[in-house]
Amino acid sequence: MNSPMDQNNAPTTETKRAPRPQRLRFGIAAAVVAAAAVGGTVTAFAVNNDGPAGAATTTASEAKATGAGADGPLSTKKGDIVDSNGKKVVLTGVNWFGFETGTYAPHGLWTRNWESMLDQMAKQGFNTMRLPYSNEMFKSSAKPNGIDFKKNPDLKGLTPQQIMDKIVKGATDRGIRVILDQHRPDQYGQSELWYSQSLSEKQWLDDWVKLAKRYKNNDRVIGADLHNEPRGQATWGDGNPKTDWQLAATKAGNAIHKVNKNWLIFVEGTDRFKDEQFWWGGDLQGVKKHPVKLKEPNKVVYSAHDYGPGVYNQNWFMAKDFPKNMPAIWEKHWAYIKKQNIAPLLLGEFGGKKTAGKSSEAVWQNALMDYLKKNGISYTYWTWNPDSGDTGGVLKNDWKTIDKNKMKMLSKYQTPLLEAKKGK
Repeated sequence: MNSPMDQNNAPTTETKRAPRPQRLRFGIAAAVVAAAAVGGTVTAFAVNNDGPAGAATTTASEAKATGAGADGPLSTKKGDIVDSNGKKVVLTGVNWFGFETGTYAPHGLWTRNWESMLDQMAKQGFNTMRLPYSNEMFKSSAKPNGIDFKKNPDLKGLTPQQIMDKIVKGATDRGIRVILDQHRPDQYGQSELWYSQSLSEKQWLDDWVKLAKRYKNNDRVIGADLHNEPRGQATWGDGNPKTDWQLAATKAGNAIHKVNKNWLIFVEGTDRFKDEQFWWGGDLQGVKKHPVKLKEPNKVVYSAHDYGPGVYNQNWFMAKDFPKNMPAIWEKHWAYIKKQNIAPLLLGEFGGKKTAGKSSEAVWQNALMDYLKKNGISYTYWTWNPDSGDTGGVLKNDWKTIDKNKMKMLSKYQTPLLEAKKGK
């Protein structure tokens, strides 16, 4: 999603410009975190111009998916992600944002210990964490802030990259697989293309190669979400090296595999197909004629983002046959990839504040969860953080209490974690 500083054009099937609601991410601890740093990530528009603990244990047996799979590198087989033994793996995870903002660290550490946060995440049954970052966090000028060092004494004096090392190891030690997500070029906002005024294509590629090398020996770090929500100028399959996202994703995937052949390459959609607009990063219709083909076979997972009426009230949410009309929309834009066994699919972002009751947002979220479960589609929910302005989080505003209604919905479709490593 977008950060507090991003403004999104809502997607529309019409040619006129849609209203520009600002999707704010507000920091709960404004006194602790500098105003410029407060933010996060929310996502998702087309742009014309530019449960309770233990729930996972009880529901995992109900899921059609076979489970977490074994340790070792993952790959793909038709519409499935599979482990090194060829066993089907389904990722049922959550996003935890902050590294992409001016805190250069996951949010919430101003009020909590980072290990307790991961303990709680694992206890809720999330077997995967999508971890957004900005390329700016790798610069020597980036200094972590918004952290209570009395609660997190082992983070004091560390660089953002070293904090990421801690978070990644802590998550994977607990059985949570990690997907790294290049969410922004810098702390100030998302970019339409994989490069921007503050980030060259070369630096984007170099940073991915460095990360692939850095985490090569941790086989629970499973891959790279190459660029968050391509949109605006981004095209798919037209061969223009300045705008063709399919071309750029191919280049990045091959560069990563030169140093780490084990990683899955997660490729998001764009915000449009021909003259039809959709959510930012949500449209994958171009895959039909122009799939991403890497030199290393069976490593591409496509990823879409999809949001509900709490983010923008699309026409389809007001249709007389809602929510029965939704599967056809999902299948047209992204779900066909999984259903037709073209490749595996990850719904990398979806979410909303309301999950219980009769509001259109609650009805939409539950219908989508049922659809994902029915079709064995992997997901990472947006978001763990409560400070996502238009979706809220799994955690409530105190950064400690679980939103029971959200977990009731999510626990309907969770597959097991990997076994925790000794000591966890």
